[in-house]
Amino acid sequence: MGFVRPELPVVDPTEWDGADRSGRIRLMARQWAEVGFGTPVVLHLFYVVKIALYILGGWLFALTTSGIDGFTRVGHWWSEPIVLQKVVLFTMLFEVLGLGCGFGPLNNRYFPPMGSVLYWLRPGTIRLPPWPQRVPLTRGTARGPVDIVLYAALLLALLWGLISDGNGPKALPDSAVGVLPLWQTALILVLLALAGLRDKVIFLAARGEVYASLTLCFLFGGANAILAAKLVFVVIWMGAATSKLNRHFPFVISTMMSNSPLVRPRSVKRRFFAHFPDDLRPGRPSRVVAHVSTAVELCIPLVLLFSRGGWPTAVAAIVMLCFHLGILTAIPMGVPLEWNVFMMFGIGVLFVAHANVGFGALTNPLPIALFAVLTAIVIAGNLLPSKISFLPGMRYYAGNWDTTIWCMKPSAAQKIDRHVVAIASMPQAQMERFYGKDRAQIPLYLGYAFRAMNTHGRALFTLVHRAISDGREDEYTITDGERICSTAIGWNFGDGHMHNEQLIAALQQRCGFEPGEVRIALLDAQPIHRQDQQYRLIDAATGEFERGRIRVADMVESQPWADDLPVQLIDAR
Repeated sequence: MGFVRPELPVVDPTEWDGADRSGRIRLMARQWAEVGFGTPVVLHLFYVVKIALYILGGWLFALTTSGIDGFTRVGHWWSEPIVLQKVVLFTMLFEVLGLGCGFGPLNNRYFPPMGSVLYWLRPGTIRLPPWPQRVPLTRGTARGPVDIVLYAALLLALLWGLISDGNGPKALPDSAVGVLPLWQTALILVLLALAGLRDKVIFLAARGEVYASLTLCFLFGGANAILAAKLVFVVIWMGAATSKLNRHFPFVISTMMSNSPLVRPRSVKRRFFAHFPDDLRPGRPSRVVAHVSTAVELCIPLVLLFSRGGWPTAVAAIVMLCFHLGILTAIPMGVPLEWNVFMMFGIGVLFVAHANVGFGALTNPLPIALFAVLTAIVIAGNLLPSKISFLPGMRYYAGNWDTTIWCMKPSAAQKIDRHVVAIASMPQAQMERFYGKDRAQIPLYLGYAFRAMNTHGRALFTLVHRAISDGREDEYTITDGERICSTAIGWNFGDGHMHNEQLIAALQQRCGFEPGEVRIALLDAQPIHRQDQQYRLIDAATGEFERGRIRVADMVESQPWADDLPVQLIDAR
């Protein structure tokens, strides 16, 4: 990796020009296995600085509280419940502003490096209500004054909470100060709910499944708040581990480790694959890391929950800290960096400093009710992933997501530029501006290779052949749905629920695509009890024209450049 310039592969122009898409992906997959995306070191340092600024921000907001004093005396106040509450609110603000997950070039955001606040305070941008047919006053896809006011009010309420004193009840008898007043906490939750019902993307970007759940805990009163927060952490860990009980996850490990800034020697990166360069399925180290990390995430949280201090708590806490540090130092694509820092802080506050708070402190059933609701969502998310986002479904980095790939003619991209209110140009234009027009094809195909290194990529590129008529693929630009999502709605984080039929309809309403101008392949995630994934092929102008299944076994047994997987047809029109 270069310090300032990206380390892009050098390819033979003759070989490149003579290769089809599968052949080019093969070249880029080998590059990815040895180098990753070739991100310059300075960019990784940029993300490290961002993490440091996040930590500093939480630190300073904690110090605005009366009774929390001393910048260098952090050991005296770091475990106060109100400090945890303010860190929760600060992280929610950080995320919903667009500064956390999905920020910057490692999430295909170049100019500008973020969306979120720049979209959600701007009238006319696209919003995606979760249940427009069921929830009154939420129909439509155009952002208006009500949406802007709700989002702005949420930002102000979060900021207000961060600079407020702990005038509410004390969570624990030995607390130096109380938590925020209940009405102030409830106001934040109400505003997030209202904004989320008007636009589900805001709720998802705020990481509501984590930070809204933890904010809700502080309404339960006393030690119930600490116990409830512990249970939320346990659901996050064990829910994520459960979703990794699949055949996809080792592919995530091999892809992530080959892109890690700490794993520098190419010889080490190659070991994560079965037999470089011809067999780029996960090797034994990838499978071992996948299985061990899943076991850790599934079992160690129970030790933290039921131990009451001493060496069992200390050992379990160290193991989980190392677990999150491993993800953090890999600086994975999508960059969920601050979330990992927050989880590490939460381990210290909840399970170490307040290890003595257990089920014996329970004085009302609300923590158990919250645990039951979150668990039910996780179960439903694994059984019916096409209905529930991978975020509330806690299917983090499991390699099993709803995904889409868009086939667009140049005229379609021009219509989006003209008719969609956005602050970023189309992905291809951004890459040409960043890398230069003559070199933009290389990072474009590196992006294809990243998608293909994961199992669902082989299915998506197989479906491209079915979505476009034979002999006409050269008329289209193949674009990852996440990149369309980034341009059209201002935030993306690997969730196909944000670029499915709802976004297709919103874009069609604005752009009036002609039949054949935009074709999309949508691949649902694998339900935990099935061994196949369903797909749909859609023409933006005329609707769905094919539906079928692809076996998971065919995905995991093929190479990244495979684009000819067997398909089981369900319906064709």
